Amino acid sequence: MTDAYVVGIDMIKFGRFPDRTVPEIGSEAALLALADCGLKIQDMEALYCGNLGQANAMVGQRILQEIGQTGIPVVNCANACATGATAFREGWMSIKAGVYDTVLCVGVEQMGKGLLGGAGGGSGIPKEGLLGSGTMPAVFAEAGQEHASKYGTTFEQFAKVSVKNHHHSTLNPKAMYQIETPLETVMNAEMIAYPNTKLMCSVNVDGSAAAVLCSEKKVRELGLMGRAVKVSASVMTSDPWQERDLVMPDVNSCTRQAAAKAFEMAGVGASDVDLVELHDCFATAEILHYENLSLCGEGEAGHMIDSGDSALGGRCPVNVSGGLLSKGHPLGATGIANIYEVSTHLRGEAGKRQVEGAKVGMTHVIGLGSACAIHVLEKVS
Repeated sequence: MTDAYVVGIDMIKFGRFPDRTVPEIGSEAALLALADCGLKIQDMEALYCGNLGQANAMVGQRILQEIGQTGIPVVNCANACATGATAFREGWMSIKAGVYDTVLCVGVEQMGKGLLGGAGGGSGIPKEGLLGSGTMPAVFAEAGQEHASKYGTTFEQFAKVSVKNHHHSTLNPKAMYQIETPLETVMNAEMIAYPNTKLMCSVNVDGSAAAVLCSEKKVRELGLMGRAVKVSASVMTSDPWQERDLVMPDVNSCTRQAAAKAFEMAGVGASDVDLVELHDCFATAEILHYENLSLCGEGEAGHMIDSGDSALGGRCPVNVSGGLLSKGHPLGATGIANIYEVSTHLRGEAGKRQVEGAKVGMTHVIGLGSACAIHVLEKVS
C-alpha cells in the first residue's frame, strides 16, 4: 500500500466576502494549492470537496466550472465541523487504495455572522430539557464547567487560551483577526455562556483551503519530495455507545478514540508531536482537548496553559495559527486549513511563528453529532 503525501497546499486569508460566491472562494484556494506544487487542474485525477452550508449544491463541480472542467470524478462531503478533514481523508484513502495518484481536496465555507448551532434542532420539546442548552456556546460552557468541577480549572485558565491564540494570530497574516487580547480584556468581554466570553468563542468567517495529494511514486516522478509532507495517519471516529446521561453531548470520547488510533497508525506517541492544531471552537474546548489528545495527563490541562507549554516556544505549541478563536472557523474549510498550518511548519516556511525543528504535527477537528478527524503529518527526512 502506497504512502500519501501533501505536495501542494494553501489557504486564503480568512475574512468576510459577501460579494463573492462559495465556488469563487473555493477556486481561489484550489488554484493556490495547485500553484504551490506547480501542477494544473488537468493533472488531477479526482476532486474531493467539503462544504456544509451548500451541501446539496454540487460545490465541487461548481469549483471546476471556475478553474477547468476536465471530467474528473467529484465527491462532495458534509460532516459538520469535520467537513474539510473528511474531504481530505477521502482523497487520502483514494491514494492509499491505489485508485489515483494525484487528487485535489478543497474545503470552503461562507459563514456570515450569527450564532452557530442555533437552528436545525427539529420540532417538539427539545430533549435537553433546558431552553438554549443545545446551542454550541452552551454545550461547551457545560463541558468546561464539568472539567472545572472535576479538576478545579478556573475562569482565568480558560481565558488564557484566548490570550495565547490571539497572540499567535498576530504572527499569521492569513488569520481573520491579528490583535492582542490581554487577559483582563478577555475576562471582561461580553459573557456568552459562562465561562466563555465573546473573545473565547470561535469566529464565524468565510474561507477556503486546498491540498494536492500524491502517491509516493508520483511524488518521486514529479520531483516534489523536497517539500512533500507525509500523511502518516488519518483517522475518523463517531460517538461510541455508552451508558451515560444523554442530556448533553459527549465532547470527549470520539477524540480520545481517534487520537489513540492515530498514534498507533503513525507509530508515534504524544511526546513525539512537535505542534498541534486542535479544535478550539471555544476556549473551554481547547483545555479539554489537551487531555483528550494526551498532550498532558488527566486534570493537568489547567497547568499546561499556565506553564506556557502550549504557547509558541513551549513544549508542544497548540494553535500557532491563532486557532478558530482568532484565525476563524469557516466550517467546511477548517480541517484543511489546520493541515495547511502544520504542513507549513514541517516545511520550515512559517516565518515568525515557526515552531523550530518541527518534524511531527497533528491536526484535530470535531463536529458534534459526532465526527472527529485526526491527521498526523511528518516531515520527509
